[in-house]
Amino acid sequence: EKDEPGEEVRVTYRELLELTCRLGKTLKRQGVKRGDRVTIYMPPCPLAVASMLACARTGAVHAVVFAGFSAESLADRIRD
Repeated sequence: EKDEPGEEVRVTYRELLELTCRLGKTLKRQGVKRGDRVTIYMPPCPLAVASMLACARTGAVHAVVFAGFSAESLADRIRD
């Protein structure tokens, strides 16, 4: 669901799987491997969900942060 009431995006399991696999391959091409740490900085959306699943499929540890933080708070969360 988006921030506005009544706005939503529907994604099938197949679409989510395809997006997850594409993102997983992209992570691997960027050198992300099992045990690496990845921070996902994006609003709640299907792409964010696929990003989390792609990290899990590659074995990378992921953390999710959202835009409501100050630059200092965001840096602290990423370091943690």
